[in-house]
Amino acid sequence: MLWRHGQTAWNLEHRFQGTMDIELTETGRAQARHAAGLLATLRPHTIISSDLSRTRETAAELAAVTGLPVTHDEALRESYAGDWQGLTHEEIRARFGEQYAAWKRGEPVRRGGGELETEVADRAAPLVERAAEKLPPGGVLVVVSHGGTIRTTIGRLIGLTPPSWEALGGLSNCCWSVLGESVRGWRLLEHNAGSLPEPVLGDDV
Repeated sequence: MLWRHGQTAWNLEHRFQGTMDIELTETGRAQARHAAGLLATLRPHTIISSDLSRTRETAAELAAVTGLPVTHDEALRESYAGDWQGLTHEEIRARFGEQYAAWKRGEPVRRGGGELETEVADRAAPLVERAAEKLPPGGVLVVVSHGGTIRTTIGRLIGLTPPSWEALGGLSNCCWSVLGESVRGWRLLEHNAGSLPEPVLGDDV
């Protein structure tokens, strides 16, 4: 399960956060507490988190209700966006118009001189796989990270080509996506969910 952090002030201002260390708002903390209460009922076995404040605070709410420790790792940080960080989309368009347009077209772009999305997947997806391999049978891994990092990690794990990753819609604050393993590899079971997973009743299981 990949869980996005709660709301920050920069989310409200539509600012690129990237690797900047922005804390949760009071609303964000309330979102994390609510979501943690739901996720705890799934009896997670392991919690890993980005080391930035907004994810640390979110993960801490789940740790508080489960008693589990949290392992923090910078490999789960949001994409580094260089000179774009701290700017609104309007400011980015004004200062980096051609680069912004190329990114919106889905071209590989080092936003503000930062990371490519494939480089984010290169650091985050292997960490998730290693943590999943250590789970007991039926164990639940909760990965607390950021919207962009979660999208690229899911894309890599389920075998989508990088140009297709944008087909995975963004995650709302404190919502999550659920992956499961099958005989043919990883499957995306739920995306941008805010309620507990329901069993799939049908032929496609």
